[in-house]
Amino acid sequence: MQALEDVLQHATTTIQLVTDLKSLDNYRVQYLGKKGQLTEILKTLGQLPPDQRPAAGQKINAVKEKIQFLIEQRTIELQKAEIEKQLASESIDVTLPGRARGIGSIHPVTKTLEELRRIFSHMGFVFMEGPEIEEDYYNFTALNVPPLHPARAMQDTFYFNDNLVLRSQMSPVQIHAMKKMRPPLRMVAMGRVYRRDFDLTHTPMFHQMECLMVDEHVTFADLKGLLNQFLGEFFSVDTSVRFRPSYFPFTEPSAEVDIGCLSCKGKGCRICKHSGWLEVLGCGMVHPNVLAGVDIDSERYRGFAFGVGLDRLTLLKYGINDLRALFENDLRLLKQL
Repeated sequence: MQALEDVLQHATTTIQLVTDLKSLDNYRVQYLGKKGQLTEILKTLGQLPPDQRPAAGQKINAVKEKIQFLIEQRTIELQKAEIEKQLASESIDVTLPGRARGIGSIHPVTKTLEELRRIFSHMGFVFMEGPEIEEDYYNFTALNVPPLHPARAMQDTFYFNDNLVLRSQMSPVQIHAMKKMRPPLRMVAMGRVYRRDFDLTHTPMFHQMECLMVDEHVTFADLKGLLNQFLGEFFSVDTSVRFRPSYFPFTEPSAEVDIGCLSCKGKGCRICKHSGWLEVLGCGMVHPNVLAGVDIDSERYRGFAFGVGLDRLTLLKYGINDLRALFENDLRLLKQL
């Protein structure tokens, strides 16, 4: 009996002093385990006289239950303390000033797209879209591009098969538009196009805009007036514009359009190769063969079209000298713009 009292007294004192659950479990094994102190005392029960065994057994069970109760109570206390400690370490001081969140900005190419949409919407043009995976007919044949034209070569165009390509220009949307709509019409198409190029001024994917107007009395003078207004509004009213004769299979006559160098103001610098001019787009009157292909009477109707690289316009407007910078998402560059 004295041994039981000693175990209970020692267990009571020790369990109250335990500070972690692992140590508490070790004491549980020490007192109540298969080789614990109470188990060893229980084994000596057979040495007592028969008439003393029931009382001794009851006493052993009572001590066992007491120790189990002490361990359970201390377990609850330690678990509660652990939770409070965790909550304290994870608490948030709501009185502290909040962390500032970085605010993104509109990408320069997106700015260009929005500006062009505003300009041409005010001029009364409608905006149309077309598939990026295009049929060879719409991308080349319907645009009066002959079968052996260099643009059809595999080193310039991405082919899926003989009939399907990644569109190399936005001009196919013009063909779709003229097949769906009857003159008079004026439309603009903007989107991604694809060619096999990658250097300072070319990327395999870039953005392009095509503009088309077809009516009974459209002339080259209308085209020149539109381009002067468009370029003057996009860059500045003081922008100089010149037209140079050129050749495109889908327009006749055709022209290249230059603007006065925005860096040197026409005086000549490295950017404009000391010419004072920068090439920005190609244009011309829609070729009669193109109109005939979409069942538009070229004797009655005439039209003009022009195409411009939106990424190039962005480079010129924001003074960026490497086209690849627009697609690398360098935050240092984007923050400057």
